[in-house]
Amino acid sequence: MPVSGDDVLADCHRAPIIGYHRAPLSQKFGAPRQPNLVAMMSVVEMVAPYDTPAAFVGLEAFSHIWLSWQFHHNDTAKAGRVSAAAPAGEEDATAARTTAKGHFRPQVRPPRLGGNQKIGVFASRSMYRPSALGLSVVKLERVEVVQGRAFLIISGADMIDGTPIIDIKPYVAYSDALIDARSGFAPTAPELLEVTVTDTAYQQFLQLMPDALTRETAQGAGRQVLIDQARWQLVDTDMAIIQALIAQDPRPAYRRKEVHKTFTMRYKSVDIAFWRLASGALQITEITGIA
Repeated sequence: MPVSGDDVLADCHRAPIIGYHRAPLSQKFGAPRQPNLVAMMSVVEMVAPYDTPAAFVGLEAFSHIWLSWQFHHNDTAKAGRVSAAAPAGEEDATAARTTAKGHFRPQVRPPRLGGNQKIGVFASRSMYRPSALGLSVVKLERVEVVQGRAFLIISGADMIDGTPIIDIKPYVAYSDALIDARSGFAPTAPELLEVTVTDTAYQQFLQLMPDALTRETAQGAGRQVLIDQARWQLVDTDMAIIQALIAQDPRPAYRRKEVHKTFTMRYKSVDIAFWRLASGALQITEITGIA
């Protein structure tokens, strides 16, 4: 028997979307699996009425913030979710995606355990959870006010571009940092792989960057420049970020021993092709602009 929207939402809590994450990564592949593994810069663009600068007075006294957000790129069919018809505009989207009764997935296969071993969904940080909500602590670089609107410049996010933001809270070290906590199957950060770049790929990267004159002309254009720099425009420091993202090894766990098999990560305005060498290192082989 089909589950109606009213039935699904009857036992759910609705939360407003207060902003959107603007970031270099537009696809899940390549996104860090935890926050603060890669110091990638991004922007939280607040939406009205939550974009008033008054709402952020005092926040810059905190070095880090908690972000509550929505897994908006989940495969809704795979996850057993139903969704209300979404309007075309991103800012008009609602948090109405909910888990249909009878489609709860109690177990998942974390990549950290090789992608084969199952554990309970509530013992993981899997994106396929009943609430479809994520929680991340990120570094607050600064609060920027552009044309009367507040934007949060952050680093270390594990979210992709367009992620709906549900709430923001300051990180409080004396209560949030528990140095004696146990971390189950993930006691330490994952091992990083060596990442090399072919000369051809590096030259392609340099050619795809806008020249200094173009960047200087764009300065002062307000909100659009801020967003374009986060989502689209390449800068020279992006190569280090790209290598740091690939060093996390975004490939599926069951394919990590494949040699010379090309994988592609989309970053800002380019596609990054890389593969595994026989030595175990990963190598960036080609960088092409997105048409």
